[in-house]
Amino acid sequence: MLNNIKKCLSYSIIAASIATLSTAALAADLAEIHFIIPGGAGGGWDMTARGTGDVLMKEDLVDQVSYQNLSGGGGGKAIAHLIETAERQEDTLMVNSTPIVIRSLTGIFPNSFRDLTPVASTIADYGAIVVAADSKYTDWQQVVADFKKDPKSVKIGGGSARGSMDHLVAAAVFKGEGFNPREVRYIAYDAGGKAMAGLLSGETPLLSTGLGEVLEMSKSGLVRILAITAPGRLAAAPNVPTLTEMGNNTVFANWRGFFAAPGASKEKLAEWDKTFTAMYKTDQWATVRDRNGWIDNYKNDQDFYAFLEEQELQMGDLMRELGFLK
Repeated sequence: MLNNIKKCLSYSIIAASIATLSTAALAADLAEIHFIIPGGAGGGWDMTARGTGDVLMKEDLVDQVSYQNLSGGGGGKAIAHLIETAERQEDTLMVNSTPIVIRSLTGIFPNSFRDLTPVASTIADYGAIVVAADSKYTDWQQVVADFKKDPKSVKIGGGSARGSMDHLVAAAVFKGEGFNPREVRYIAYDAGGKAMAGLLSGETPLLSTGLGEVLEMSKSGLVRILAITAPGRLAAAPNVPTLTEMGNNTVFANWRGFFAAPGASKEKLAEWDKTFTAMYKTDQWATVRDRNGWIDNYKNDQDFYAFLEEQELQMGDLMRELGFLK
């Protein structure tokens, strides 16, 4: 009888050990990531954060993912919040992109990327000029012809403030046609979802946005992409023409990446780097990336910081050329 009890106890211990090992083997690299999104639903920041979080969960790289849309001030509200609440944001990542550099250069933001902790650049997204499916415009040259006749007759919306990302791309595109970029009538919306609503309602006939925000909508026939700012046609969008093939040399890619609160530890940075590196190797990530027409653009924290410094110089030169900076 005693021997049987000992055997049962032994089996229980072994089973418990196996269960513990199995749980450890299945445990995610990170317990939690809370994503702060500086704009509303449907924009590029929103899609990037939620697409990334979805892959991290499906691949068991993170146990729990949560999201917080904190729009306002063209992204400034989210930046200020992350800085002011840094002590309780150990597991928080804020998605951002080229506008964090642009709006710091213009002085609209009192802070810059240096006041945060750059964690990783993850993707690049080419610009797109878009119209509604029933638009009178069926190709980019028709827009050019209208602008040539009367610049005031051509309005183009975007999901960011005047002088910010979508406006800058629109100005560069029209400058590429030989026009004065300051004559572009840009209509600013707070986030991509509202800008798209403005396009579909007929409030604005054109939209300057990221390819990733409209690629699926174009495939479903809701919108038509007249041109993108890629150097050549993309495998994810083989039927979408580029400006370069129409004689306009405007090429531009908007990076997106993640920032942590100031003072993030080296240990946390190493954990995030390990997690994102693993994500890039998954089929789930390839599916999300290709569905949105994104380009892999991974840089760890140190390389990302150096890249941001280069961006300041390059974007500053471009903005001065276009008249956005003196």
